[in-house]
Amino acid sequence: MTSVRRATPKDAEEVLRLRQVMIDSMARSDPSTRWHTESLPVLRARLAEPEGNFAAFVVDHPERPGALAALVAGTVDYRIGGARNPYGLDGSVFSVATDPDARRRGYARACVQALLEWFRDSGVRRVRLTASSQAEPLYVSLGFRRRPDPLLELTL
Repeated sequence: MTSVRRATPKDAEEVLRLRQVMIDSMARSDPSTRWHTESLPVLRARLAEPEGNFAAFVVDHPERPGALAALVAGTVDYRIGGARNPYGLDGSVFSVATDPDARRRGYARACVQALLEWFRDSGVRRVRLTASSQAEPLYVSLGFRRRPDPLLELTL
């Protein structure tokens, strides 16, 4: 059985390392890690808020003490309610990453399941994510389904 735990401020550097693993695996990624310096104190502060709207779940690396094997992060966001989501609470999943030497052991699945339980406990009724083609089978097996909604994005 995989032991998943909620990340703490002490995990922040490893969380950023695994996030970079995920970023590096994507097409057109920026391999720069300069942003880690600015992001680290913000991440530590967010991880220190146990009642906040952000959570990260991790698995410790079984062969490397102090390292993480897998990560998933998510937020609970409020949107005005609607017929299928009257309370307006949406969960967003992001930064799903597994250390390259710890893959195919079920760690990412276990982390996502822990995050989904946190969403349920938080009153979330709808969870959204963007998946790579390699990861999509995992999410489909957990009940996610493709949506036809177009996504537009603006960087400010």
